[in-house]
Amino acid sequence: MTGPTDYQVLSCAQCLGGQALGFDFSMAFQPIIDAKHQTVFAYEALARGLGGEPAGEVFKHVNADNLYRFDQACRVKAIRLAAALGMKTKLSINFMPNAVYRPELCIRTTLAAAKTYNFPLEQIIFEITEAEQIKDRSHLHNIVKHYSEQGFLTALDDFGAGYAGLNLLADMQTDIIKLDMDLIRNVHTDIKRQTIVRAINDVCEEFGSAVVAEGVETEGEFQFLAGLGIQLYQGYLFAKPAFETLPDVHWPAWPH
Repeated sequence: MTGPTDYQVLSCAQCLGGQALGFDFSMAFQPIIDAKHQTVFAYEALARGLGGEPAGEVFKHVNADNLYRFDQACRVKAIRLAAALGMKTKLSINFMPNAVYRPELCIRTTLAAAKTYNFPLEQIIFEITEAEQIKDRSHLHNIVKHYSEQGFLTALDDFGAGYAGLNLLADMQTDIIKLDMDLIRNVHTDIKRQTIVRAINDVCEEFGSAVVAEGVETEGEFQFLAGLGIQLYQGYLFAKPAFETLPDVHWPAWPH
């Protein structure tokens, strides 16, 4: 994989304009909500084409040679848009562990973007995406450790699917665990899923990690999960991703 010469940090202007990539893209935002208190906990930044095309159209252009530059560009674009929209909640940014060469150097672009656009560092969450197999678990552990030492929150995305499983959870601890939508689908009518989700929620509570239920689409799913005490949610029941803006949120009634 080709990396930046001497880990050279890309400028915000390069990342924003796509010059370093050879293609350009933008972001949509989807809220992660605290349903019990009816507040928005964070917005996740999601890559989109310049015309709002889905992420798959963007990732067609990403390869081993530009993975690092794409990862850096995502951070800059997410921070710039969040600042422009006046985001007061936390901002959740996906990062690709195999694109992070040395965390203490790769984080510089994020720090520079936050300073340039006057976005508070304490509002940033880094989500570990499970789209690719982790090549070096100890390296990932060091990334999470370094980000935590810098004051960033960390999250493990899509837990229970792909490469984000119990082994990864055993190797390191993140502040947030996001349960994959396939575990959530029809959980209110599926005893096996109920058992698995209940067990994972108990483990996360023991670890001190907050749980986010991803992909919640129905009132039935929400009511069951809320009954377990899960407060943080993301999914179409609450809001779909909105291109370059912050969407309105639907607030279902918290069960008594």
